[in-house]
Amino acid sequence: MENSKTSDKLSAFLESGIYRFENSNVVFIDPVRMLNRSYTRFRSSPSAYYSRFFDSKETIVTSDSKKRKRKEKKTPHDLNEREQVATLRHQQARPMLLKAHGFLMEATDLLAIMKDLRGGSNICSSKELSEQHSFIELGKVWQAPLYEIILKGALKGLERVVPVFNNLVVNETSDDMEAEFLNNKYILPRESCFYMSDLGQVHNLIHECNVGFNLIVIDPPWENGSARQKLRYPTLPNWYFLSLPIKQLAHPDGALVALWMTNREKLHNFVQKELFPSWGVSHEATYYWLKVKADGSLISDLDLFHHRPYECLLLGYFHGQGTNSKQPPRLRPIKHDQIIISIPGEYSRKPPIGGKFVLTWY
Repeated sequence: MENSKTSDKLSAFLESGIYRFENSNVVFIDPVRMLNRSYTRFRSSPSAYYSRFFDSKETIVTSDSKKRKRKEKKTPHDLNEREQVATLRHQQARPMLLKAHGFLMEATDLLAIMKDLRGGSNICSSKELSEQHSFIELGKVWQAPLYEIILKGALKGLERVVPVFNNLVVNETSDDMEAEFLNNKYILPRESCFYMSDLGQVHNLIHECNVGFNLIVIDPPWENGSARQKLRYPTLPNWYFLSLPIKQLAHPDGALVALWMTNREKLHNFVQKELFPSWGVSHEATYYWLKVKADGSLISDLDLFHHRPYECLLLGYFHGQGTNSKQPPRLRPIKHDQIIISIPGEYSRKPPIGGKFVLTWY
């Protein structure tokens, strides 16, 4: 009977990309399989997505090993007040994170599959991947309003040319759509759209989408002292995000807001005391993303102060008024302390959490 249950869970995982540990608040996910559920004719490349952590020796290290040792030797007496609060927060989460990791290490059938998740053929070559354009840099130049993207439908001859920046690019069909921009090819999933712009222009999105969103996932470019991160992408000061028009972007009946966080206590304090109140969002639950390598081990020591192997996802509700202001819509409670385990993709890329995946954890 036990073997049958295991076989059913593995079959479900291979189809959906989600492995549920029985009687727990823990799931392991394969983002590639989850993303591919959005496509009809095309598939994401596992070897392109999983660019790191398939070497058992690969781990997170600081730029200076001596500096790392000094940080690891910190005692409670060396910590300032904010660091002490951060340590307390970590100690509260630590037991359930260790338990979750224990579930994974006991699932030998899943571990065997994890080692091969990067297998499969590429959609594009490594040369093509290296020549991908930086949309951040292209959006800054004066020619940005002139850039156009070519949209190609499944039927031959169906082709549209539209601006790529400050414009809602839509695939309204029930099939994947190929897109070409500066000789690079992209895929738009069925019934999807994107709006690529500077954050200061986000108000324009309100006019483009007049229905409102019932799920808003935000991954801000938080300020970070790491020189390595600053080289990866530009960051913004915290106060910049106070002006995000969540009320205007949310559906009239309300919205679930999911906010990705680093482990800095200063940031947690800012979100709880300033950001969520300014958005009109009530904090309902915290999820944890635990990062592992292909062999199941953590990408860094769980207690490494500045490089912990997990990030937080804060979930909150924006309570809309609905069509009947005398009886606002009731929003379902969210389960607390859910844990998502996965092998990370590219630097700072988050696992997909939208759609049915979030709904299954209400």
